[in-house]
Order: sequence, then structure tokens, then C-alpha cells
Amino acid sequence: MAIADIEEYAHLTEADVEALGRELDAIRRDVEESRGARDARYVRNTIRLQRTLEFSGRAVLFASRRRPAWIAGAGLLGVAKIVENMELGHNVMHGQWDWMNDPEIHSTSWEWDNNDPSAHWKQTHNYLHHKYTNVLGMDDDVGFGLLRVTRDQKWYPFNLGNLAYNTLLTLFFQWGVAVQHLELGKIAKGRVPKEETRRKLREVGSKIGRQVAKDYVFYPALTGPAWKSTITANFAANTIRNVWSNAVIFCGHFPDGAEKFTKADIDAETHEQWYLRQMLGSANISGGKVMDFMTGNLSYQIEHHLFPDLPSNRYAEIAVRVRELCDKYDLPYTTGPLAVQYAKSWRTIAKLSLPNKYLRDTADDAPETASERRFGAPAVGVVDPATGRRRGLRTAITELRRRKGILGRFRR
Repeated sequence: MAIADIEEYAHLTEADVEALGRELDAIRRDVEESRGARDARYVRNTIRLQRTLEFSGRAVLFASRRRPAWIAGAGLLGVAKIVENMELGHNVMHGQWDWMNDPEIHSTSWEWDNNDPSAHWKQTHNYLHHKYTNVLGMDDDVGFGLLRVTRDQKWYPFNLGNLAYNTLLTLFFQWGVAVQHLELGKIAKGRVPKEETRRKLREVGSKIGRQVAKDYVFYPALTGPAWKSTITANFAANTIRNVWSNAVIFCGHFPDGAEKFTKADIDAETHEQWYLRQMLGSANISGGKVMDFMTGNLSYQIEHHLFPDLPSNRYAEIAVRVRELCDKYDLPYTTGPLAVQYAKSWRTIAKLSLPNKYLRDTADDAPETASERRFGAPAVGVVDPATGRRRGLRTAITELRRRKGILGRFRR
């Protein structure tokens, strides 16, 4: 089962969690007090780069009937859409740049290049997902209402299509995101007032209409005789953005080590416990500065979930301090190359298309989701008298894997 007792799973006492929270609060204060010109310069330079990429891509597509121009235009436009969605739209709408008091770069005014209206995104993502990260029944991003991604979700024959559904979600991700806020499951059960449904449909329909007109009518028409090839290039650019966005988001939430949680303690959850849940429920992507930029710095998903409204260009320096805290409290810091993290996510989606009876690991000790019961007894971290180092969750997981490995070799 998913984690119900987060402190027990983390091998931390209540005092430990409070101390961890104070140290994370100190990181927040330090960054907030040091925000300034270099951060403002970063976001403004990013906006200029994104607009240059988009302009270049659309200009090249005037010659899109030639294959090299089609490839170059689609590629440039695809990268422009990635930068707009990941490093700009997502982060601006989190309020990361509100401190600048620039009406152009403000969470209340930014409308991103995506089918999902920004107001809808801020409700489903900024509020529900970040407040209830990976909490079953609270966070719609746990499978996006379509995929079975933990054994705690009851299996239905519908789940046999997990791989097919995720392939479609990957290719048409912006459409899936746009539909998410509509809560179609609740509508089908009559749990949403009709007027609210009509309002949401109008808002989504209006945004989709503008996006379709922009990418498949207005800009293709500008290219004159090349309009047909421009349409296909624009579709390719949107697909590039969709696939990349899906990969980045899935790598942050579904690889091994990104835990899921029950509703058990959420109602009484403290600020410090929320911090701890973000650390246990998120995963990073390693890869360097280019990877960081192209993911909107969501390669630092752990840091983003701890501090979603701090400037994304500061996550790299924040990560150094967060890793030090993980070492101090012997907590895991889940990270890995994009290809590895994404492969693990797809592996989980493939496995969980089957009923639990066909799966090898228990629901308490599966690679993709574990619980405090995986250790067999209530666990509290201790200080090793020989080394003076804390022995907590990270050490316990390492020892558990070692014992399982020895047992597996013995059985063979």
C-alpha cells in the first residue's frame, strides 16, 4: 500500500521533521532575500530567446515545401514551444517572477501557448497537484485519471490498455492537460453542476479555438503556397513539445523512488510534513545545464516541489543544500538520467496494466510504490555510535535491497 505514516516511513521523529522544516525555511529565506537583477535578467533573456526561436521557425516555414526548411522550421518552432511551456509558462504561472511586479511576466496575466487555459492549469496543477502531491484520491496527476500507476489503484479490464493510453497521452499531451480540469469522470457521475461544466467547456473551447486558429489557419495562411506543408510542420512542432513535456513530467513523478501517499495524515499535515512529502514524492533528472534549461529546470523536480514559487534559475544552487540535508537526515535523493527515469515510468505503466496477482512484488515493497510496512516494524532513525552518522530511510532501503538480493541468490 502507499505510505500512510510519512514520518515512520522516513525514519524520522516529530522533532527531526520540525528541524528539517526549519532548515528548508532558511533556504527559502536566503533565496527570497537575494533575488534581484541577475534573476530578472535571466527571465527576460529567456523570453527574448523564446521569441527569437519562434520567429525564426515561422520565418523558415515560408519555404516549408522544401524538406530541409520543413525540418528546420518544425524543429525551431518545437523548441520554442518547449521553452515557452516549460521555462516560461509553467514557472511564470507559479508566481516565480511576481516579485518583479512586471505585468508582462506575472502569474495573473500570462497565457501560455497550450490548449489548457492558464486559469484551469493553475487550479489543477498549482493548487491540487502541489498541495496534494501524489496523494491517492486527491492529486489528479497520479495517472491523470487515465493510467494505473500504483497497485493501490484498483485494477479494471480497462487498464489493459495502459500502454496504448500513455502513447496517445504522450503524442497529444496538451489535449490531455486541457481535458483534465473538466473532470469528465465526475461529470459522468453527475457530481458537477451543469452550469460549472458549461462554463469550463466554454473556456476550454475558446482557448482551443484560438490555438487551432493560430497554428493551423493564421500562420499557415501567411506562408501562401506553402500553407499545407506549414500545417504539417506546425503539427510536428506541437508533437515535439507534447512528447518532451510528457517525458519531463513523468520522470518527475513516476520513476522508482517517487512515492505515493494515502489521505491518512493529509488533513492534519503540518508545513514541515508537507516538505517531507515533497522530498519523498518527487524525482530529479540528471544531465547538465542544457537539460536543466530545456526542462524548465524541472530536472530539479524535488527542489521545485519544495519551493514552487522560487525562480527556476536558482534551483541548481538550492539543490546543493537540499542534497546536504538528505545526507544529514539519511533521506533518499531520487535522481537519474532522463532515459533511465522515463524507461522506469513506462515499465511501471506496462506492469500495472495487469492485475496485482500477476506481479511479483508486494504492494508494500514495489519499486514504484512502497509503504512504511516494507520494513516490518515501526522504524525510527538512530545515530551510528561508530561513525556518528544518522542511520535512517536511505540506509534502511539499501540494507533491504541487499537482503533481498542475498535471498534471491540463495533461492537460485
